Amino acid sequence: MRLTQNTILITGGATGIGLALARRLFEKGNQVIVCGRSEAALLSAQNELPGLITRICDVADTDSRRSMVEWLKTNYPSLNVVVNNAGVQHRRDFNNDPAIETLDQEVAINLTAPIHLIAELLPMLRQQEQAVLINISSGLAFSPMADVPVYCATKAAIHSFTLSLRHQLKSTGIRVVEIAPPIVDTDLGGGTRSGGTTSRIMVSPEEFATEALAQLKAGKDEVLVGVSADTRRMGETLFERMNSR
Repeated sequence: MRLTQNTILITGGATGIGLALARRLFEKGNQVIVCGRSEAALLSAQNELPGLITRICDVADTDSRRSMVEWLKTNYPSLNVVVNNAGVQHRRDFNNDPAIETLDQEVAINLTAPIHLIAELLPMLRQQEQAVLINISSGLAFSPMADVPVYCATKAAIHSFTLSLRHQLKSTGIRVVEIAPPIVDTDLGGGTRSGGTTSRIMVSPEEFATEALAQLKAGKDEVLVGVSADTRRMGETLFERMNSR
């Protein structure tokens, strides 16, 4: 993948790994647009990176997402890279409280929203000489942490969807890429992320972004960062080890 002279949209790009990717891509001379639900986080990102383009958008809300798509068509018709990064994670204990009140939101943000956004942006991307769709999955797509079962299930679904989308679009000029992060030191889950992460070595968002972009530059369609390569290779055989605590 060419890492310069692109117009790039990163969902959930104001914090965490989204911001780390935005920072690196912005520094390489790309026009970078980040969207998110928090105006404060977007302002903070823009203060750090003057010239970064921001848009308040809840990708799981149909009206908000479609409004952003129309805004992109009008103002950034050269859009050629989309990074579906926005995600949430909730711990769920089906022996006690599975927190069902947040279930639909988690599934929507992690799975159905990026699928809708891809469908809505494909006409724009087809107009570009070269375009790239990047879906952020997780090492947990291949071997789940049992205390965040819905998060892991949505990431497994994104992995599966990405394989099928890549196959369907293989005769077009749109490349489809999956990035599977390892455990990254962010505020994913808002303090309720998987308890298993506390016993494992995390990488920083900056370390993740460096490795992910190196693999993108090398032309990989499946970018496995850190221990995600192990979970991809070993899959469910790691399940008992990962959840024995």
